[in-house]
Amino acid sequence: MRWSPRPPFVHSSAPRARGLQLTLDRARLRRSAMRYAEHGWDVTPGACFAGERFDCARPGCPTMGCHPALERWEEDASADGAQIAAWWRQPHAVLLPTGRAFDVLEVSAHLGLRVLGAARLYAGVVGPGRGQVRGPVAVTPTGRWMFLVRPGDPLRPELDDSLVVVRHGPGSWIPAPPTRLPEGPVRWSVSPQETCWLLPDSYAVQGMLVDALHAATATRYPGLPRQTSTLRRAA
Repeated sequence: MRWSPRPPFVHSSAPRARGLQLTLDRARLRRSAMRYAEHGWDVTPGACFAGERFDCARPGCPTMGCHPALERWEEDASADGAQIAAWWRQPHAVLLPTGRAFDVLEVSAHLGLRVLGAARLYAGVVGPGRGQVRGPVAVTPTGRWMFLVRPGDPLRPELDDSLVVVRHGPGSWIPAPPTRLPEGPVRWSVSPQETCWLLPDSYAVQGMLVDALHAATATRYPGLPRQTSTLRRAA
């Protein structure tokens, strides 16, 4: 047998590996969507992440970022298991409509860390079952922190004009873990299971946001007077 300098032909397994990854992604996304629905959270399918953009399969859709796959997503969002199983035959992003089971307070990373630390401290001081201020917190790979709170309360006047706090209510949505964005996956910093799917009072969390903003201002501009903590006054 003569030796040949040419490498042997090897059938590439890359397509098969990509197919397996899509199957795993689809199963994981469907499982998460089902879990949210089982706890009464409506879900809606988002566009599928395809390389560098999201594809919703709607002809002529110009949106490249994460967005709903359904044109009437707000009306069609559902917690029905059969509907979710049908939707997630494709690896759709998992989107949670807000203003229903919960609202979301979206903040920057430095505020999110301050508020999460304050919530843990407060919960430890007053004890379990009292002064519920801890709830699920999702984090995007770009550093946006999303606090899930009880729905219906508008932003307090101190936060209404803030550029670093966004309230998601009716007509809005958030990407839910384990949805993958171009920069990486959305993850839970505090999962719903950790708080037994309980949601904190929106104004309690907003009070901690006000305190965090005051603390950040005091650090940047020492000597300015601080207001008394709204959370402490409410307690």
